[in-house]
Amino acid sequence: MPVKEIAFTMYPVSDLKRAVAFYTDVLGLKQSGLASDAWVEFDINGACFGVGNFPQIGTPGTAGSLALEIDDLDAFRKELAAKGHETGEPYETPVCFITAISDPDGNKVVLHKQKAHAH
Repeated sequence: MPVKEIAFTMYPVSDLKRAVAFYTDVLGLKQSGLASDAWVEFDINGACFGVGNFPQIGTPGTAGSLALEIDDLDAFRKELAAKGHETGEPYETPVCFITAISDPDGNKVVLHKQKAHAH
């Protein structure tokens, strides 16, 4: 199979500085890798997530596939609410709890907490 791994996940944004502030200050991601006037990368445990504002990346507010594993979903939701960012009530499945938050452009970021017995 020629595909070895996922190279990166990317979201289109309208205001790069505002997006970087959201992903660093609100979600706690750390910038890593490339950074320019049109693209910024974050490292999430060895996986690359990037935000950008150039035509090839798409239309801001249309992304919806980034899911972040959260150690303590309830505590993180309280932390987000204290910063003025609301999430929906977590939905429970047999293997996890899941909710979402929107970045400033409306791109959905899924917040996921796998149940201990699901491993």
